[in-house]
Amino acid sequence: MDDLAPNPAAAGVHVSGPEARESYWQPVPANGHVDVALAPHIVGSMEHPFALGTQSVAPGGYVREHTHERNEEAIYVIEGHGRAIIDGKEYKLEPDSAVFLPKSVRHMFINDGETKLRWVWLIVPNGLEDFFRLIGKPRKPGDRVPSNFPRPENVLEIERQTVFGADLTDKFDPVKNS
Repeated sequence: MDDLAPNPAAAGVHVSGPEARESYWQPVPANGHVDVALAPHIVGSMEHPFALGTQSVAPGGYVREHTHERNEEAIYVIEGHGRAIIDGKEYKLEPDSAVFLPKSVRHMFINDGETKLRWVWLIVPNGLEDFFRLIGKPRKPGDRVPSNFPRPENVLEIERQTVFGADLTDKFDPVKNS
């Protein structure tokens, strides 16, 4: 099918493959990586700004409990197994699980499986892509997985400048609570 050659896209349309994505290794405790597929800085103009990408969390890794005061978030699991803790209630995550998180809802994701846990994320309005860039290290397809590295010392400031609510002083810690 040679007729699948790229044609000029209509104004505002953006199409890209995985090799063209922004990608960032993530620090502890997630120890995985994030790819940013769509965001205003990639697409150009968006009438309703959002960001979309994928996140992989290594076995034993987790995304710390947090909130988004101005953002709604959706997660769609594409591989692996784990759990979500949302407002203190635990939910099983497996391929084809979908999660919608309204503004200001406490949530976290834990990979307690034996393989990576990977999901598609969507956040409206955008901003999560900025957080991932500011705390991560650039990644290219084929790069070797780096040794675990710490979050930046100013991670709470980065969270406040992007899409996160106030730091949760009583956040759930799966290491302490296991």
